[in-house]
Amino acid sequence: MATTVERKEYPISMRLPEADVAMIDRAATLRGRSRTDFVRDAAVRAAEEIVMEQRLIRMSPEGFADFMDVLSRPAAPVPEMVKLAKRPAAWEPGYVAKR
Repeated sequence: MATTVERKEYPISMRLPEADVAMIDRAATLRGRSRTDFVRDAAVRAAEEIVMEQRLIRMSPEGFADFMDVLSRPAAPVPEMVKLAKRPAAWEPGYVAKR
């Protein structure tokens, strides 16, 4: 009785210049990850971004009109953002570190 077991992982092989491998290893070490984990996470993250960029958003004509109406309104200031923008930067006079 032979059973078919579905594979859960698939190998990927690449040829990279030594400098690229050194950079990947350095970054992986800084993150406390293995080279495989680091490369896998980076590749999956990049793939997700590309897929999301290409995702088609569908809406009704009424929904699109509402969406465009909201976009065409003047921006309303967000008090917290205004306060943050007015606060001196760390290299400017008057800066006080938050505790």
